[in-house]
Amino acid sequence: MGCFPCFDAKEEEEKPNSANSPVKEGGDHRHHQVNHRNRQNNLHGFPPTPTKLSPLPSERLRSKSNGGSKREQASKDPLGVRIAAQTFTFRELAAATKNFRKECFLGEGGFGRVYKGKLESSGQVVAVKQLDRNGLQGNREFLVEVLMLSLLHHPNLVNLIGYCADGDQRLLVYEFMPLGCLEDHLHDLPPEKEPLDWNTRMKIAAGAAKGLEYLHDKANPPVIYRDFKTSNILLDDGYEPKLSDFGLAKLGPVGDKSHVSTRVMGTYGYCAPEYAMTGQLTVRSDVYSFGVVFLELITGRKAIDSSRSHGEQNLVAWARPLFGDRRKFPKLADPNLQGQFPMRGLYQALAIASMCVQEQAAARPLIADVVSALSYLTNQSYDVNTASAAGQKGTDPPKDTKGIADGSKLTRNEETRESGRKWDVDGLEKSDSPKETTRMLIRDANRERAVAEAKMWGENWREKRRQGNQGSFDGSDSRMG
Repeated sequence: MGCFPCFDAKEEEEKPNSANSPVKEGGDHRHHQVNHRNRQNNLHGFPPTPTKLSPLPSERLRSKSNGGSKREQASKDPLGVRIAAQTFTFRELAAATKNFRKECFLGEGGFGRVYKGKLESSGQVVAVKQLDRNGLQGNREFLVEVLMLSLLHHPNLVNLIGYCADGDQRLLVYEFMPLGCLEDHLHDLPPEKEPLDWNTRMKIAAGAAKGLEYLHDKANPPVIYRDFKTSNILLDDGYEPKLSDFGLAKLGPVGDKSHVSTRVMGTYGYCAPEYAMTGQLTVRSDVYSFGVVFLELITGRKAIDSSRSHGEQNLVAWARPLFGDRRKFPKLADPNLQGQFPMRGLYQALAIASMCVQEQAAARPLIADVVSALSYLTNQSYDVNTASAAGQKGTDPPKDTKGIADGSKLTRNEETRESGRKWDVDGLEKSDSPKETTRMLIRDANRERAVAEAKMWGENWREKRRQGNQGSFDGSDSRMG
């Protein structure tokens, strides 16, 4: 995609101040499509947030003589960039949400309140976020959100439909995500709600990783999301994940710079340790946060849970010692799965998560490598009926992984369509360490991709050859005629 022309302004580097950083305590329950943070953002080229909200330039230019919105295919944003987002009047959004009635209320967070609405002009169901003028966020977060989601487009990023900047009103209009946020499907489930199965969890992880990959590798300059957590991953029909809430997003380092320095923002329990301590932000800071969320998907535990005993309140701190003993891996699986997961898939997922939450940023993989590993993992889908017929459960070693529990070695067989590499349970320092396992998954994913591309090339070549032969035949016919 193209560059961001709006971020050319030179930004004075912020001094890290972790002591006064508004990093939030985790563990509280939040509703979907709501901002969930106590912080301020500093993005390249943005002016300081004013104490009083001032009208945006696009708002000043819009005539207020009529009540309807003035649609612009590419309206100008406050920094002079043309963005493809609709502009709405406050009256329109009030009508869409039935004057912000209680029955339309979805939830509340740092940005303000979120309502479900229906646009009268198109009949589209939307989510409307209304900025709380006395809240924790202001014009800066509003601008970041509008700019980012107007310039970035990917199936795994939430779609911004438009915004409202009538007077001192600030509202954002998004596509409505019917399944809510990931957090609502993992934690504090009501008795009548079915927990996510293994395949769905891996699908969500893979899709969310692809969203991050787009931000890190496809956007130019790269974008660091900075607030990757379960409450910011929204779920569309079919549990397709989409990243939302870009108020904290920041442009990544460019040129010969290795990091950007900024005040520490985010959510406690998800922030990478080097960022929390120094304020130095890199794309691998997002990889750490992804690892925490992936652990939540695997274990069903919250990143920070003050209701648990002291040694289990921090998810990463609790899980790290267990990474070293393969025989304890089943204890890391979410009890709500009731043993319905592939043992080898659990090992591989934990290997990926372990690499992502490494304390040293340089030891973490790039998100592109994580996507490759997860692509391979999601292709090995778990069939509950087949596993039940074979008498296998996730909490017991499958028939072909019998040696894992008693310390012996296992050679993967042809039935599983996997390599003949041996697994050893003596610890993570052997050839089956998380790093090596992740490397293997990436290699296998690349191999599968290469095979698929070769097959496609062969089919295309055969089709062209067939068409060439057909053309020669037709040509000879014409000459005969």
